[in-house]
Amino acid sequence: MTDPIADLLTRIRNGNQARKERVDVPWSRTKEAIVRVLVAEGFLRDHAVVGEGVRKQLRIGLKYDEQRRPVITALRRVSRPSLRVYVGKQEIPAVRAGLGVNVLSTPAGILVDRDAKQRGVGGELLCSVW
Repeated sequence: MTDPIADLLTRIRNGNQARKERVDVPWSRTKEAIVRVLVAEGFLRDHAVVGEGVRKQLRIGLKYDEQRRPVITALRRVSRPSLRVYVGKQEIPAVRAGLGVNVLSTPAGILVDRDAKQRGVGGELLCSVW
């Protein structure tokens, strides 16, 4: 697999379209950090690590509103293995006029755009969620 983060986003997107309660993805520290940020922002319900060793899976609980519509409208991978996108603390773009968030990989860890600006750090722009 050349882009595990894109695979994570695709599994979440497909699970939302199929109205699944949860999806399982192969575990990695980066994926867990991204999911933790999305749970904190209210886009996902919860997450848990199941299994052990090489068989670790990240179980992600998807979130829906009262009419059973997904909370996540869209997920977009910005920085890819073939085209990395780095932004400074001043160039972090807004997503849907503040209705969405950018997820960045910074020296301070995986953060949303608002936290990165507050801490004064830039980094790799991983994905946008709205």
